[in-house]
Amino acid sequence: MTKEQKDEKFRDKIATLDSEGKRSWVYPKKPSGKLYEYRKYVSYVLLAFFFAAPFIHVNGNQLLMFNVVERRFNIFGFPFWPQDFHLFVIAMIIGVIFILLFTVVFGRIFCGWICPQTIFMEMVFRRIEYWIEGDRGKQIRLDKQPWDAEKIRKKGIKWSIFLLISFIIANIFLAYLIGSKRLLQNIADGPEAHASTLISLLIFTAVFYFIFAWFREQVCVIACPYGRLQSVLLNDKSIVVAYDHKRGEKKKGRAKFSKKENRAATGKGDCIDCFQCVQVCPTGIDIRNGTQLECINCTACIDACDSMMEAVDLPKGLIRYASEENIEKKVKFTFSPRLKGYTAILTILIALFSGMLFLRSDVEARILRLPGQLYEHKDDNIISNVYTFKLVNKTNEDIADIRFELRSHNGTIKVVKQNELIVPGQGLAEGTLFIEINGAALEDEKDKLKIDVYSGDRFVETTSATFMGPRSYN
Repeated sequence: MTKEQKDEKFRDKIATLDSEGKRSWVYPKKPSGKLYEYRKYVSYVLLAFFFAAPFIHVNGNQLLMFNVVERRFNIFGFPFWPQDFHLFVIAMIIGVIFILLFTVVFGRIFCGWICPQTIFMEMVFRRIEYWIEGDRGKQIRLDKQPWDAEKIRKKGIKWSIFLLISFIIANIFLAYLIGSKRLLQNIADGPEAHASTLISLLIFTAVFYFIFAWFREQVCVIACPYGRLQSVLLNDKSIVVAYDHKRGEKKKGRAKFSKKENRAATGKGDCIDCFQCVQVCPTGIDIRNGTQLECINCTACIDACDSMMEAVDLPKGLIRYASEENIEKKVKFTFSPRLKGYTAILTILIALFSGMLFLRSDVEARILRLPGQLYEHKDDNIISNVYTFKLVNKTNEDIADIRFELRSHNGTIKVVKQNELIVPGQGLAEGTLFIEINGAALEDEKDKLKIDVYSGDRFVETTSATFMGPRSYN
């Protein structure tokens, strides 16, 4: 086996498995440092947003809602109905390309700083674990000791708190799916009246508890497809959490620190082989091996290394945000053609989405000929067609006094109704109508009609429909 093969042998297995393929439990040391403090502030803001967003309403619409079953979505207060699915798809594509662009530039920074899995794991559950069981060494000793009173007490308290937080997260998650108002109403009505809500809560609670109590970092390493995607997107120009092997290894490689030696004169690298970067890593990797699939760019190793460098009076930045090209050649970051391409696509999609969102009507009108019905020939050369109509109100206010007018032809529209036609807020109205046109005004056996929808005297929407007539009027 060559030296290069030995150096790359760590890639033959993931860091959370031992040589026999069994789970190797990760006990990360409690991180501290400047970047960790920044991460805490970012996490607090995102956690506050996560818990508050379902209960914030803009113009009566929930700020964020993803009701997959009923195909109703709210994104920052804008409602998206099944008829707006194309807009929702474009919005999702914009989000994906935005993340891809950041991955090309900054690696897996989304995972370490913004991803809900990392935020909950590292800033909620892991910190509770530190509070109850202690830091890395104490956790290892606690897991190895027999099930005495101390272990039962600490594990019981920790698992109970984990279960409670998982239940709270499940409630918030369900609020995103079915709406906070509906969730609160279901809770007020009691579990007997809404068994499906209770079952969903129990399932989500079990899933979240399983993830944060046992599966943990395996989500990032094994389950998350984004980790696999980064290997396709990264290149030597991407800015990632990187170990400066040029400075850390030098001619004679790493070596333990000794106060009596002049390290610069010995040719030894600045890495003192303290393993603090390994012990603090939440996925259990050694960042000194280079960019790896498991690295989530959480910067815990940067803080740990800077702290050690400061303690031994060596320059900070041995582990830092840098590109491989910067470490090897000291080349500064440049906006490559690849990044320009991603940026251009993102800009075009944002402009397209903004324009379509701006032009979108508050009411979606659809008028279709009744299937299987032919036209009717009436007196005075009048041709009549029967249609069904559906009006979807995307606002929270009722739209009253609905009427239809022909724009493209002279004719009349008769709605089959007994009372005033009203489209309820965030609801729909359906019905039947007849369109009557003089045969002499028809140009073909299938004419395209333009129909305007009004609420009183206020114009609401324009839609189209096909009108059938006899061949003799071609």
